[in-house]
Amino acid sequence: MAPPVLRRPPPPLVLLLLWVTGQAAPVAGLGLDPESELQIERRSVPAECPRAVRPGDFVRYHYVGTLRDGRRFDASYDRDSTFNVFVGKGQLIAGMDQALVGMCVNERRFVTIPPKLAYGSEGVADVIPPNSVLHFDVLLVDIWNSEDQVQIHTYFKPPSCPRTVQVSDFVRYHYNGTFLDGTLFDSSHNRMKTYDTYVGIGWLIPGMDKGLLGMCVGEKRIITVPPFLAYGEDGDGKDIPGQASLVFDVVLLDLHNPKDSISIENQEVPENCVRRSQSGDFLRYHYNGTLLDGTLFDSSYSRNRTFDTYIGQGYVIPGMDEGLLGVCIGERRRIVVPPHLGYGEEGRGNIPGSAVLVFDVHVIDFHNPSDSVSVTSHYRPPDCSVLSKKGDFLKYHYNASLLDGTLLDSTWNLGKTYNIVLGFGQVVLGMDMGLREMCVGEKRTVIIPPHLGYGEAGVAGEVPGSAVLVFDIELLELVAGLPEGYMFVWNGEVSPNLFEEIDKDGNGDVLLEEFSEYIHAQVATGKGKLAPGFDAEMIVKNMFTNQDRNGDGKVTAEEFKLKDQETKHDEL
Repeated sequence: MAPPVLRRPPPPLVLLLLWVTGQAAPVAGLGLDPESELQIERRSVPAECPRAVRPGDFVRYHYVGTLRDGRRFDASYDRDSTFNVFVGKGQLIAGMDQALVGMCVNERRFVTIPPKLAYGSEGVADVIPPNSVLHFDVLLVDIWNSEDQVQIHTYFKPPSCPRTVQVSDFVRYHYNGTFLDGTLFDSSHNRMKTYDTYVGIGWLIPGMDKGLLGMCVGEKRIITVPPFLAYGEDGDGKDIPGQASLVFDVVLLDLHNPKDSISIENQEVPENCVRRSQSGDFLRYHYNGTLLDGTLFDSSYSRNRTFDTYIGQGYVIPGMDEGLLGVCIGERRRIVVPPHLGYGEEGRGNIPGSAVLVFDVHVIDFHNPSDSVSVTSHYRPPDCSVLSKKGDFLKYHYNASLLDGTLLDSTWNLGKTYNIVLGFGQVVLGMDMGLREMCVGEKRTVIIPPHLGYGEAGVAGEVPGSAVLVFDIELLELVAGLPEGYMFVWNGEVSPNLFEEIDKDGNGDVLLEEFSEYIHAQVATGKGKLAPGFDAEMIVKNMFTNQDRNGDGKVTAEEFKLKDQETKHDEL
């Protein structure tokens, strides 16, 4: 069947899509003689008509052609393809050339063409009789001109736009792709995956390469691409027909350049910053991790636990290794990490490939494994001659906090002192060190790194793992301890008849009751002294056990020895 609207055979069909501006033409020829005049009925006109057909435009349209008696002689729908042609260049019968002028995309027209503007007295053999009036039901689906360029309409732009897309940038964006008539041909949203590509280096159709330039993250724009800047005469061989204009509704989610390094924005820096982090330090910090469009992918706050790690040693992604250097305790900073310093093209978990990462970080504390205890004395009384040492019994008040000021414990709040014997493992090692050489009335701050505190485990529900501890201490009482190795000492000369004095009944055997009564009597009269801070009964029992060499529950004169007579036991 010969195409009735062509003066010569149509060119091969191809696919594409576009957007342009103009005004629809008025209805022509209504009420005129169909035998002699062109008649146009605008059956359906879209609410918006940004562009109307002009001579010289290229159009894609569907049609059904019938004769006066209603017999159908041709239809583009039967070929499952639009009819594609230039208007006003003699490629169509004269009546169709005129009838298409002024049409809008998605407009439907009923066109009646007299013989003189169609195939005249000759007709088309076996298809259109001579002198036939032709009726066409036309639906315009696309229009463009060879002078068209990419058209950009931005309908949302974020208030802050620190950076825009440039040539060679890598972008991640979502899009809906439609033809000019609104038909959807592709959507990244449907695949639930962004389209990721370089811009301006030929990875995209030329129109998209141009249309993405200058976009901000979060910006939404409509990019209309004529076919000669898209898939041209051949289309893409699948979903996009030849000579089709394309409309992309784009939202930009991410952008970076392979040359990017991390960027750091200091949001809050403490006035007093006595130390900054260095490579090899161990940090505890909270963070919110988001993508550039604000999508949250991780948060230490949601786990109610800091992220704890060494920096500068490859324990974290390279961008964070670098971004956490030079921070102060209590500092808040934003670290923006390009994908090549983050999780790369593959991504991880709910982090998409090639994603720029934004970390809002709050540094809680840090230390170095080589750190020792830090002691700062704030007040020492005028008479500070008696200093604490191993074995001394101490009573003190303290406030215990983390480096960020979080209060962990306070003896002042409890209303009672904390009492220990120094050097006997009754407190963490760092506290034992921090209480040395302190005088009564002195006030000091002791900072204890975790390896001298509660270590990686911390104390469940009380002290976080790997936490640096700060103790503000006031020493209230000091009872001097005994010489190292002694739990009891004499304050004067030792009786030469010591065993006989202990053995009151003179039977030659000393029982625990006799031994205990005698020792407590010596302490009560000031003749002897037990090591302060320990259970007196336990000391005495231990002394008796040491003297009871054979373990028969009694001490004989032969078993009984003073300290200077034997070096193996802490006894008399």
